[in-house]
Amino acid sequence: MTTEAKTQSASVELRDIHVSFGTLEVLRGVDLTVPRGETVCVIGPSGSGKSTLLRCVNRLQEPDSGDLLFDGESVIKADPDRLRQRVGMVFQHFNLFGHRSVLDNITLPLRSVKRLDKAAAEEVALARLADVGLADKAPYRPAALSGGQQQRVAIARALAMEPEVMLFDEATSALDPELVKGVLDLMAGLAERGLTLIVVTHEMGFARSVADKVAFMDRGKIVEYGTPDAVFDKPQSPRLQQFLSQVL
Repeated sequence: MTTEAKTQSASVELRDIHVSFGTLEVLRGVDLTVPRGETVCVIGPSGSGKSTLLRCVNRLQEPDSGDLLFDGESVIKADPDRLRQRVGMVFQHFNLFGHRSVLDNITLPLRSVKRLDKAAAEEVALARLADVGLADKAPYRPAALSGGQQQRVAIARALAMEPEVMLFDEATSALDPELVKGVLDLMAGLAERGLTLIVVTHEMGFARSVADKVAFMDRGKIVEYGTPDAVFDKPQSPRLQQFLSQVL
């Protein structure tokens, strides 16, 4: 088997997605199309529904109504475990197993989900660790690594599963400022490789320079959606104008 990272991407489409928690409407009819191999950054104030939107893409959050399509095919009723094999997700707080080595953190899903034997799983894991510049950290526990290194391990773990779509939920917001650039550079490299990325971020420079499209969310809806130039330089809605005046 090859240990070279494959780039096989899928398009993603959310149609009229609604999510409520009790009486609180978190997503109110969200439509979003992410073409295969493109990067969409989702920006907006806290509480606007960005993370919930992201979690709907791999059905960690099941929508109350609406449809989810991969490559034009509805997956809203598909086996969620099979769907999640196609989607890599990187969280704000790494979600690594602290009692396991870095290598084990990556081989565990390869063995349990992809059914690789130990040698094959370790070969893939070491190759993905090399991709993120951490091949020498394989025997360490996560606690021995910096936050930026832990996040790169989390990215390597997601990439090892050869996902068609990668989701990033504020992947740099828990990092010290000097560690942010390394992780953003790694994400930019994935975009250049042609992986489909959906990135919830407060890093406006990253959104401007890497995204093909930017979606601005407010109060459970996508208020504006367009190229970075359109969203950042020619905001149409007062709400986006106000948001950008606070963050730029």
